[in-house]
Amino acid sequence: QVQLVESGGGLVQAGGSLRLSCADSGPTFSSYATAWFRQAPGKEREFVVGIDWSGGSTYYGVSVKGRFTISRDFTVNAVALQMNSLKPEDTAVYFCAARRTRLIVADVSRYDYWGQGTQVTVSS
Repeated sequence: QVQLVESGGGLVQAGGSLRLSCADSGPTFSSYATAWFRQAPGKEREFVVGIDWSGGSTYYGVSVKGRFTISRDFTVNAVALQMNSLKPEDTAVYFCAARRTRLIVADVSRYDYWGQGTQVTVSS
């Protein structure tokens, strides 16, 4: 069973950086496509970025391209999200999600496992 645990959220000023991590102790996580979504108050959950099972293919949402970087660390069975040049509009709860296939999709309904979420707040 996959159990995703996010960490690394917090409060940062605009222009600053944060690094989120999504970890799972199960043996199959590294064979799943993984993505980060975010949800701001009163808004729908939004695709941020995804990475395929190998770490060799990534797909970024338009609003974060060039500022965020996703990577997979097989040594600790985790996926990291480096967020730079943060803006107040990046404020949201960030969720890690995994799907039981190897390919990335941006559709929230096609992910099988979800973490509990971590709050990211960017002050102006």
